[in-house]
Amino acid sequence: MSLNIPAAPGQASLRLRACAHAETAMDKMARIARLVAQPVLRLALAVPFWYSGLTKWVGFFKLSPAATYLFAEEFKLHLPGGPYHLPYPTLLAPMDAVMEIVLPILLVLGLGTRFAALGLLVMTGVIELVVPDGWANFHLPWAGLALAIIALGAGPLSLDHLIARMMGRKPPS
Repeated sequence: MSLNIPAAPGQASLRLRACAHAETAMDKMARIARLVAQPVLRLALAVPFWYSGLTKWVGFFKLSPAATYLFAEEFKLHLPGGPYHLPYPTLLAPMDAVMEIVLPILLVLGLGTRFAALGLLVMTGVIELVVPDGWANFHLPWAGLALAIIALGAGPLSLDHLIARMMGRKPPS
């Protein structure tokens, strides 16, 4: 049995105003989230690669001997019939070290954002083949972040967006 007690005068309009205020607050929150979500995604993906890249250098364009050693001796590709040594470790070590610095910088700036995210997605795939135990805690979130950035683009707080507007083009969506 339900009681149908009539609302006090003005109570219905009070509820409507409360709902309207809540809806306005949610709209403002969504606008702010749309503005900051993509830069936060870019930063979240950039940070682990940046820190990894920093560990590979001992000076300006001076690669750490440990980085070369890791690529030559420690890192192995875990493929069927393997593990196998990485091909061309003396080429891969500096290339990886450069990309782990350059691509995060591009991501944070929002410059060539989708290409930078694609580069880090490919690197994540290779890392998964070298360190297969890290998939749940590291590689899957990195891949998810990279895919989200590729799908959503850099966002309005990015150099990609600024450059497109300065050139009179529609910013990338």
